[in-house]
Amino acid sequence: MNEDYVFSLSEGLNDEIGTLKDQALRAIPGHLQGAELGDLEQITYFELARLMERASRRFSGLIRAELTRLRVDDIGPAQAMILLAIGDSELSVAELLDRGHYVGSNVSYYLKQLADGDYIDRVASQRDKRSARLKLTEKGRQLRANLRDAAMTYERAVKRSDQDQRMLETAFETLHRLELAWGSFTVRRPGGE
Repeated sequence: MNEDYVFSLSEGLNDEIGTLKDQALRAIPGHLQGAELGDLEQITYFELARLMERASRRFSGLIRAELTRLRVDDIGPAQAMILLAIGDSELSVAELLDRGHYVGSNVSYYLKQLADGDYIDRVASQRDKRSARLKLTEKGRQLRANLRDAAMTYERAVKRSDQDQRMLETAFETLHRLELAWGSFTVRRPGGE
């Protein structure tokens, strides 16, 4: 990626974060006042990363609660997220790693738990017997369907209008652009340093 593109991407992200901040202020009137409003005015990428981490933990809590409701006690939220990432596909472990933010050693452990619980099948690759392909079993597909249904229920509770949908799309686009920008920064620091 060239420096002009990265700079342009960064500038666009700053504009989008400002828009998200303005939308958030309008969406929750009366909840942000005084010092809180001032703090939001000073938002940084670090604060955004902390917010994403907290939101991820909250989402894991929702998944954990749903697993408890479904009486699934042999896997946790991280393994459930892997089931959602595999979906209807048949993937290699490398492809799964590309789809999520997993650490390789953790994925091996999670996949073993999922296989032992009969949620996934690990099938040796036709081309390379050292490599395995992953796909959901019937039990895994059923749990995935139940989790997706629960997610739709949560989504309906949060998304009450077309504006909510637009805000969700804007947030997704902004976070995706941020992911791309931060990914490019790990390869080459802005300013060529």
